[in-house]
Amino acid sequence: MSQHLDNEKNNRKNPQVGDDTSPTSRRLFKGIRFSKNRGSRPGGVLFTFAALTGLLMAIPVFYVVWRSLFAGTDRWMRLLDTRIPQLIWNTMSLTFMVTLFAVSIGVLLAWIVNRTSLPGRKMWQWLLALPLVIPPYVGAVAYIIVFGPRGWLWREWRENEWLLNVFGEYPINVYSFWGIFIVLTLFTYPYVFLIASASLRKMNRNYEEVARSQGMTTSQIFWKVNIPFLRPAIGAGAILIALYVLSDFGAIAMMRYTTFTAAIYYQMGSYDNVSATVLSVVLIVLTLVILWIESRTKKKQSYYQTSNTFKEPDILSLGKWKWPALIFVSTIFFISVILPVIVLVYWSILGLEAGALDSRFWGYAWNSVKVSGMAALICMILALPVVYLRSRYPSKASAIIEKMSYAGYALPGVIVALGIIFIFNQYIPMLYNTFYLVAIAFVIRFLPQAMQSTDASLSLISPRIDEAARSLGQPPWKVMIKVIIPSILPGILAGGALVFVSSIKELPATLLLRPPGFDTLAVRIWVETSEAIYHMAAPAALLIVIVSIIPLRYLLKKY
Repeated sequence: MSQHLDNEKNNRKNPQVGDDTSPTSRRLFKGIRFSKNRGSRPGGVLFTFAALTGLLMAIPVFYVVWRSLFAGTDRWMRLLDTRIPQLIWNTMSLTFMVTLFAVSIGVLLAWIVNRTSLPGRKMWQWLLALPLVIPPYVGAVAYIIVFGPRGWLWREWRENEWLLNVFGEYPINVYSFWGIFIVLTLFTYPYVFLIASASLRKMNRNYEEVARSQGMTTSQIFWKVNIPFLRPAIGAGAILIALYVLSDFGAIAMMRYTTFTAAIYYQMGSYDNVSATVLSVVLIVLTLVILWIESRTKKKQSYYQTSNTFKEPDILSLGKWKWPALIFVSTIFFISVILPVIVLVYWSILGLEAGALDSRFWGYAWNSVKVSGMAALICMILALPVVYLRSRYPSKASAIIEKMSYAGYALPGVIVALGIIFIFNQYIPMLYNTFYLVAIAFVIRFLPQAMQSTDASLSLISPRIDEAARSLGQPPWKVMIKVIIPSILPGILAGGALVFVSSIKELPATLLLRPPGFDTLAVRIWVETSEAIYHMAAPAALLIVIVSIIPLRYLLKKY
């Protein structure tokens, strides 16, 4: 009886309501401290599932780094002396220029659309976000068709004697640094435009009124008041753009410019996997450097505004600048949306007349839907335990699991594919050369998209709901399934939609991992464009653009 009373006393001091922790799981928890204000540990099932998810997401990246350590000093030195310096210059100069100009265009457009009397400003708020639905490699195809050698403009130039006499030979070379710079800038500026627009709409008018009372002009207010408050938004957009440029392969390869991603792909094509791992490690280091710089600058950005005196910002009259502003906005929209769409529609019509939409085309479409749908479903299943653990049971362990789950998102698809090839070729050969590897690569690449959407929905659910369910004797994993999932299902589905569309557009991982004869829409765009068969590539590109409108609606609601 006394022993029973002692046990009861210990239970009151250390409640473990609904704890499903087995002896094995308890050993996993040894040394892990969870937040005291949650009242209990997450349970073995939930923690183990989340931990395995984080580990699986990070294994390919860790394995690539591990393999590079055995490349040998000679190979490292040869690459450091020959290829790596030029690749660093090509990659970082392109990343810097695209980020600088995309940020400048995005901030300027956001300010014009949200803070001035631009005609049709409400319409422009979503029209200027449309470049996000056009993958840069699809935009590159359109620009090659219009401005490339033997393209539309080239033919007009050759047939116009006056242009030939005055300006000489055709002056535009799309296969250059400036060609890929323009393409990536035009199709990445919406990252900054959306985030900066959200910040501008929430900016308190009081600060501008104080600045005007001190005699500041509109331009001075923009630089001294608006820009400081926009720095967090600018930083967030800039890091997204920089990481995208570092990871892009399709547009860069189509426009024949060589960065690390293209070099890694070509090394894999020549079966020099070891050199590919060396180049991958250098690219991983560059990515970590950019993330470190962003984290350091973020710590210095301490700009706050109170909501108790919030006033909506004024809409400034453009006056004589109305038409120049409208021309600027319309020009950006035309060259980033209208021109590519016109090209795709024109060649898609030719493709329809030539019978492009045959059984093979729909087979490619089904392959895309199959692997993308599989990846979306897996991401929705894996994202919730990781997010739930981090939100409801915060600790160093849950934070590490979450960061490990983000490992594949910050790195190019080429590196993720390289790690998967090494692992499955050596340790799980039964799945090698199957389309399941493509789906696994999509999961590693885009799981954080599902996590972000799920986390946004979970943050709106009070932890008291969890505690009430736990008080009825339910373990954490059952609470998550029976209570949390029904409450946040729309957010989970939105994350799955984002993963689905991102997977359909993913090119490098699909190219490296697809089994023989398994082509997707993205792969066919690559193959047909490489052979200049544009009427066969255009329908697939147009279909991807149409499907990509799905996440745009989510982003516009979010920002």
